Amino acid sequence: MFWLVTDAGCDLPQSYVEKVEKITVMPMVYTMDGQEHPCALGDVSTWHPFYEALRGGKVATTSQVSTEEYLKEFRRLIAMGEEVLALVFSSGLSGTYQAANLAREIVLEEHPDAQIKVVDSLCASAGEGLLVHYALEKRAQGLSLEDAAAWLVDNRQRLVHWFTVDDLMFLRRGGRVSATAAFMGSMLKIKPILHVDFEGKLIPREKVQGRKKSLKRLAEKVNELAVPRDGQTVFVSHGDCEEDAKYTVQCLEELGFHAKTVQMSPIGAIIGAHSGPGTVAIFFLGEHR
Repeated sequence: MFWLVTDAGCDLPQSYVEKVEKITVMPMVYTMDGQEHPCALGDVSTWHPFYEALRGGKVATTSQVSTEEYLKEFRRLIAMGEEVLALVFSSGLSGTYQAANLAREIVLEEHPDAQIKVVDSLCASAGEGLLVHYALEKRAQGLSLEDAAAWLVDNRQRLVHWFTVDDLMFLRRGGRVSATAAFMGSMLKIKPILHVDFEGKLIPREKVQGRKKSLKRLAEKVNELAVPRDGQTVFVSHGDCEEDAKYTVQCLEELGFHAKTVQMSPIGAIIGAHSGPGTVAIFFLGEHR
């Protein structure tokens, strides 16, 4: 059974990870008020103070996992005789994939027989988390390292991300919308509907007026695009707005969509620093993104 390495960008609940064997979640770092903070996994209470700081006008910046950190972990696991599958944050949003690949190359020079695969998830937040979930399922089914990595590459473009934000100013800081669009959108209560495209980048797709309409639209997207239509696992993540996330799930149920499982989790600082409080995102399998 191979060892799975992922990162804090996956936004999985700590309670989920604690139940899993042979998994490493690499911490990432955010900086606020000139102080660096390690960002691992947590629960709603963990991230509430972070979002309150953002609401109060604080600004956070984020850093990727370094090559040195991956190198240390890969060496540790190879010394234990483990095969390693690293499933990492989207290369469309971070240099984490490049850092993990470089660490792999260094370790393979030291240990030519080492078995390490690095897969670019092309996913973010609980979208990456859902792909980790499927990787763990494939491992439990007995797939080899090679076959599991191949399945992830073949199916990552089926991992659909849709999300909305409550405050356009956070997307403006990240260059996703212009200052004028953010100001006018905030004045008119315009809520963008965005997704993650095939390159793993955030792309605005629609504009909806009003918060509840934007949440309903997320549910409609799942109902329209999910394949299979019923019986699949859906992940939902939120930026310190659990009731809004629950409302989105309620809307989905009212549409007659029957999920096998709905996993809800908070968005950590790595994503939340850029999307802001009030973000709601939903992740599922479709034919394509």
